[in-house]
Amino acid sequence: MSFSTLGLNPLILKAIGDLGYSLPTPIQAEAIPLALKGKSVIAAAQTGSGKTATFVLPILDKLAGGETQRKKRARALILTPTRELAIQVHKRIQDYAKYLDLKSMVIYGGVELAPQKQQLIEGVDIVVATPGRLRDLYTQRAIHFDEIALLVLDEADRMLDMGFIEDITKIIDSLPEERQNLMFSATLSRQVRELAKEYIPNGIHLSVTKDSQGSPDIEQWITTVDKDKKSALLSQLIQDNDWSQALIFIETKHGAAKLVTQLEKRGIQADCIHSGRAQAIREQILADFKAGKIKYLISTGISARGIDIDNLPLVINYDLPFPADEYVHRIGRTGRAGAQGQAISLVSKDDFKNLCMIESRLGHLLERREITGFVPRKAVPDSILNYVPKAKRDENGKRIVADPSLKTGSKSSSKSKLKPNFKAKPKPSSIAPTSAKSRSNANSVCQSDVSQDKPAFNPWTDSKK
Repeated sequence: MSFSTLGLNPLILKAIGDLGYSLPTPIQAEAIPLALKGKSVIAAAQTGSGKTATFVLPILDKLAGGETQRKKRARALILTPTRELAIQVHKRIQDYAKYLDLKSMVIYGGVELAPQKQQLIEGVDIVVATPGRLRDLYTQRAIHFDEIALLVLDEADRMLDMGFIEDITKIIDSLPEERQNLMFSATLSRQVRELAKEYIPNGIHLSVTKDSQGSPDIEQWITTVDKDKKSALLSQLIQDNDWSQALIFIETKHGAAKLVTQLEKRGIQADCIHSGRAQAIREQILADFKAGKIKYLISTGISARGIDIDNLPLVINYDLPFPADEYVHRIGRTGRAGAQGQAISLVSKDDFKNLCMIESRLGHLLERREITGFVPRKAVPDSILNYVPKAKRDENGKRIVADPSLKTGSKSSSKSKLKPNFKAKPKPSSIAPTSAKSRSNANSVCQSDVSQDKPAFNPWTDSKK
């Protein structure tokens, strides 16, 4: 199947042909025809599977024959979790729509409101926005939603993890009831399913996460190391392998800046991106990384959303992420669109709980490789796929293990078809995101050190536009 068989506008086909697109990915082949027919779609699609084109191309096709009728309006709305991803999606819209007479804009926080308000005055066809800033503009009546005919929720799981549920529901409640909905998520968590059930009850469910043709080709392995030796190990790995480029994930912005300095002392040039840096600087660093001017980019997890680089060979987890789904998002930066990639994680003893959650999420153990000179003083225990929280012990204080054969030493462990019984998150009673405290109480396993507290917003108008 080629793009020409999907029924897209010839001008859109010409634009994607200029970009070298020939064959659609599995998710594109399934979802685009449905979207062109006006169907609402709920799709589970891995990062790097081509999902941006999956929703942008049908939107452009459907909007090509008309225009926004009034000021401060738009006909299509795309919500994304971060400014970097919003910028990336908007760039794709511009690429795919270069032969069409359509207006689009991107809205996100961290910059002045006035230019965004001014751009909205004459009306646009497509708005790409982060939920918080869009809600601010709606509250100030800088934008009205009464002409919205298409809504896209991109990376829905990440938006909920980041605490945007209130913003999202308030925005959706203010949209016209007659509209087409497209939801894309790397993982269909309970929260995502609840959101879809309430707002997209008639949506067609698609999933290509287990499609062998659509699965990314990523070699994943870990190496254990003491926490205070991580920077030295990372430096040696870089010097020994001389990778052409690598995206390195770390948990805190302070740690990102510190790691840049540590690498520079060992003769390795790197830069970092995190929420503490000015938006203009972040955009320039991303542009330089995409252009190959920066070989090693250190990023906090949230800031890396929107980093879309063809043939990025390597992702390194300097720190293991929480929750486990974030690991899937991170490694999805490599192995994109059929390319090969590699994901390496540096694991110390205090990462053990996160490691158990990640391996339970994946359903298999990650290969361990020992690096000479960095064998940890504090050994990282053997992982157990069906990890039992500390509270679940027998009367003698011994851990209750459902199947001891699932330890790393067992040859059958990585091939076991048993479903892990470890649960990284409690089952919420509603679609509202759970707090770090409730996650901790449910499993006694791990706690998030990142606060999801959000500043109060202006009172929301009850009347729909």
